[in-house]
Amino acid sequence: MTKRAFITGITGQDGSYLAELLLGKGYEVHGLVRRHSTLNRSRIDQITDPALHLHYGDMTDGVSLVNLVRLIEPHEVYNLGAQSHVKVSFEMPEYTASTDAVGTLRLLEAIRAAGLDCRFYQASTSEMFGATPPPQDESSAFYPRSPYGAAKLYSHWVTVNYREAYDIFAVSGILFNHESPRRGESFVTRKISLGVASIKLGVTDHLTLGNLDAVRDWGYAKEYVEGMWRMLQHDEPQDYVLATGVGTTVRQFCEYAFARIGLDWRDHVRYDMSYERPTEVDALIGDASKARRVLGWEPQVTVKELAALMVDADVEQLGRLVRHRREDASG
Repeated sequence: MTKRAFITGITGQDGSYLAELLLGKGYEVHGLVRRHSTLNRSRIDQITDPALHLHYGDMTDGVSLVNLVRLIEPHEVYNLGAQSHVKVSFEMPEYTASTDAVGTLRLLEAIRAAGLDCRFYQASTSEMFGATPPPQDESSAFYPRSPYGAAKLYSHWVTVNYREAYDIFAVSGILFNHESPRRGESFVTRKISLGVASIKLGVTDHLTLGNLDAVRDWGYAKEYVEGMWRMLQHDEPQDYVLATGVGTTVRQFCEYAFARIGLDWRDHVRYDMSYERPTEVDALIGDASKARRVLGWEPQVTVKELAALMVDADVEQLGRLVRHRREDASG
């Protein structure tokens, strides 16, 4: 039997890696795509597998979710769709709540109403811990410090509730920061890697950032989607933290990224307080002992290797763009 998976947020970083993983395992993969005036599918454009099917819908539209769940009848549902930028959540709190919090409820209710016997993965986040001191694990107290973290906390608990109230195989993966060359350009690690590439190629001579002292636990997204899949293959629905256990400041990430091209970050990074959040999360460092013990999941890529991987990819990508622009200008 061919398994069918339904992924919300399939055009994002995690969604694209997860789609590739599942297609490689022989799944039929269905993805939710929001309708835009311009297409935003660059992360999945390279996937040519006929087992990939895209559907228009939205996490803020319960009717579209009900219809798609009934149409696809998935064996596994991965809810990755969200407004996932913390700073933006302060500027768009209501939209963040509707998408990230109530959107999860809409999807769970669609599954319940359809009477589907499927397994459900909820993308929870380390931002739910917020002000709770590290290390943070599955038993740590939640203390979100942003509308994003608060919305995700609702999603987390409503997933637990549907598991207990309706006997749905529903799990939450509490993932700490995970990055890659597919990370959105507004996120700090990708902003750094793109900035480094721009400086190397002579496009600019500096990079502007906010809080350099924030500590995060950064892993490689491609490894983390493997953990998501493993959670749904286990016999019992449980919640898991995925993390490296290593804390790194934004300053250190800058150092690793600039070192990749032989530069001192201090010569090129400028501080701008407008990038600071109204309430800051000082330190997030996860303890993934449970995932290691129960799922056999363990991260391999270090943060230093991750920074180099992202810089290399952006130097190559931006280099192609710069060359094409020069060719167009001269020809």
